[in-house]
Amino acid sequence: MAEPEFTATGVRIGKRMRSLTRAGQVRINDGRLELLTSYGSEIDSAPVQAVRASKPWFASEDRALADLNGNRYLLRLGENDPAPGEPGPPAARRFIEAVRRAAGRGG
Repeated sequence: MAEPEFTATGVRIGKRMRSLTRAGQVRINDGRLELLTSYGSEIDSAPVQAVRASKPWFASEDRALADLNGNRYLLRLGENDPAPGEPGPPAARRFIEAVRRAAGRGG
């Protein structure tokens, strides 16, 4: 199995005003974006070409939006990238760049 192109753990994933998980996972692997609970159960997934990732204009630096399968998810990632070798979720900016890169839309 190939190494995931992007992985973030400890991500708060919400849909509308409802929190789906407070310590979820976001992965881009084999051309698919996967949103997972802290237990590894799938919340949603879609081919990365069908995903729209963006930065909400009204939110802080640690948040990103992911539109997949007609659903909009608010992801709360880390505000700053962790230091090399340190645990912690990467910044939302890196997530958005990873989606664009995996979909072939540049980064």
